[in-house]
This record gives sequence, C-alpha cells and structure tokens, in this order.
Amino acid sequence: MSHRLTQSLKTYTASKASSRFSSPSSFWCRHESTALHFYQNKHLDLYASREAKRLTLRQLVFFGRSMDEERLVKSANYVRTELPVRIAHRIRDLQSLPYVVVTQEGVAKVYELYWTAFEKFRRYPPITNLQENQAFCQFLSGILDEHATVIPNLSLGLSLSSPYLPPDVLDSFMRRMLVSRISRRVLAEHHIALSENYVGKHARSGRRDSSEAHVGIIFTALDVRKSIERCARLLQKQPVTGETDPNLAPCPEIVIEGHTETRFSYIREHLEYIVFELLKNSIRATQINNRGSSVLPPVKATIAAGTNDVGIRISDQGGGLLAVQKRYGIQSPSDLFSFSHVRNSARMEVDRIGALRTVISRPQGVWATVGEQIPRIGIGLPMSNIFAKYFGGSLELISVDGWGTDAYLRLPKLGTNLEGIEV
Repeated sequence: MSHRLTQSLKTYTASKASSRFSSPSSFWCRHESTALHFYQNKHLDLYASREAKRLTLRQLVFFGRSMDEERLVKSANYVRTELPVRIAHRIRDLQSLPYVVVTQEGVAKVYELYWTAFEKFRRYPPITNLQENQAFCQFLSGILDEHATVIPNLSLGLSLSSPYLPPDVLDSFMRRMLVSRISRRVLAEHHIALSENYVGKHARSGRRDSSEAHVGIIFTALDVRKSIERCARLLQKQPVTGETDPNLAPCPEIVIEGHTETRFSYIREHLEYIVFELLKNSIRATQINNRGSSVLPPVKATIAAGTNDVGIRISDQGGGLLAVQKRYGIQSPSDLFSFSHVRNSARMEVDRIGALRTVISRPQGVWATVGEQIPRIGIGLPMSNIFAKYFGGSLELISVDGWGTDAYLRLPKLGTNLEGIEV
C-alpha cells in the first residue's frame, strides 16, 4: 500500500476521533495491513445496507422439526446469505471506531478475521444438494475454529482502548459485537447440528433420552434442575475459583429448590454458561468470606416457573459485593457487566491483560462454554449478561453487604422473542 494511500486511510479514520483520543505508544501498535478496501468496497456497502433477518427460538425449532433434503438445503442457503450481512454490519461498526482503537492490539486481529470471513461467505456458491451441504458444514466449522480467539482479542483490545472511549460507547460497541457473534454462532452451529442429525437419524433412532430431546442445538424440554446439577458437578470436580490458599474450605453444598420439575425450550449451552458463572462466583465468595470455617453455608439455586418466564435465583452468604466494589471503583453491581475501566478498574489490571494475551496465544481460543477451564480473564459476568438478554431475558445482581449476593436470572419461556441483535 502506497504512502499516500496509507495517509488517506489515517486521515479518514482520524477525522472520526476527537483530539483526546491520543494513544500512549505502550498501549497500541499500528497494523498497516488494515487496507483501504475495508472502507471503500461496493460489496461491503451492499451487504451492510441489508437488514439482518432476526429469528426466534420457536422459528428455529419449527423449521428444524421435520427435516428433509429440501429444507436442509434451504437452511444452508439461509445461513450462507445471512451471515455475511451480519458480519458486514460489524465491519461497519469497527470502521466507526477512532483509528487509535481500530489498530489496537486485539481489535486489529478481529478486524481482519471479519473481513476474511465476509469475503469467504460472499463468494461461497449456492448449495443445491446434500453433498454440497456437507462441504458447507465443513466450511462453517472451519470459520468457527478460525474465530475462536475473537472474544479474548476483543476483550484485550477494548480494555487497552478503554481510556479513549466513553464508557457508554465502549459498552454499546462490545454488546453489539458479542451479541452478533452469538447470533452467527447460533445459526452456524444449529445448521451443522440439523445436518448431522438428518444424516445420522437412522443410526441414532431410539437411543436418545426423551428428556433431553432437541432440535439442532435447541433442547425442546430443557431440564433446568439437570443443568444446574451439571454445572455444580463440574465446579465440585475441578473448582475454578482462582484461590490457592490451602486453608480455603472445600466447595460448599449447592441446594436446588423451588419448581425443580421445570422444563422449557432453550439453548442449553447458553443457560449452563450463565448458571456456571453465577455458581462459580457464589462458591468463591462463600469460601473467602468463611475462611477458616469447618462448615460453610450452602449456595442455593431456586427455580421459579411462571407463565411466560423461567426464573433462577442463585443466593450465597459470601458477604456481598462491597469489597469488590471498593477494590475496583464500582458504583453499582451492574458495573460488573461493563467492559470499561471507568466503571470497573479490573479491566486494566496487569494480571488480567496478561491472562488475555495467554488465552489469545492458545489455538483453541475461547468458545464461551462451561467446559472451558481458563484463567480468570474477566468476561464471565459480561458474557452471562449478554447470553441472558439474547432472547429477551435479564440478569440482575442484588448485594446485601455483610451477608451475601442474590443473582436473578430470567429467561423467556415461550421462545417467541426475537434475537436481540442491533444492526
């Protein structure tokens, strides 16, 4: 790229930033490979001008319930044409950032990953039969693997960029990026699962536990109690509290109560990610607050099934959030969901930045699943909040200082809420 072209790009993007967006050289580096085609491309303009076709859980289940070759091919072509639209919107979002941010370590990597994926999807030919669909599923799996480092790269880049973006702007940008990532992953993994189920339906016929029946990645009778128990077993088997003190008590008992027979249609991975994170935090707080005690108070998980919603409350006696709020300058519990160092100073801690760089260097990246045992990189609660809100739910933390914390998770029961993506 010529010097004149490089300067044109810098002038274009710098005009979007105010004069206060100057960057210490220790915090960022320029990536000249972010070429001008990111900003002036007719194909990107075309896709970015289209609206994303948002779906509901019910639509995903209904379409996938009676699968045949024609419907599977139709699903493949929907994913093939929809994903580049959603990626194009996020590329445009990246272009709206000040240049000091878009060239930041981590952000620049995501920038190029998105552009490459956009070009691959844009050029992918229509699918017409099962053989072509099998090749398309392999293509999708490859893209998912390539993007495994997106979450830690974004988290690192936006943490380092936090001094240059107002908290509301930073959090809004991260929410759009992560919700859109979830939406693309849901569509891709759902189609792959539908394809695998269709091809292997005869081999697996009669073997599936009816209580765990699913359509694609959506469990149509998701057993809430079983999901909580699954998360509890993982935590009791291999705690991830981050504490190495030999005097720290073992994992407290996890008591499940309320409407324990509740089942509803939902993506199990989303539910269990949130429950795992909330239980993990409650266990850690309980152990620290009751250090030296031979008997720990239990962590309680209460299930409540309403007409339209399913609620889960995780309650602990871990002393509340006051100590955490003081340590990180947090004004309210909701600031724990923020990616801005202004609302949560932990975002700029040296140990956390180092942990993010370590995770980025691993080829498996971060998939945001409960099976991952990764360093404490500070994305658990923000990601849980995003997962909760994806189909119109909510997550709220209530702290009783000196006693404990209650986390209230609400998820829609009927599956009729549209994906919460912003375009």
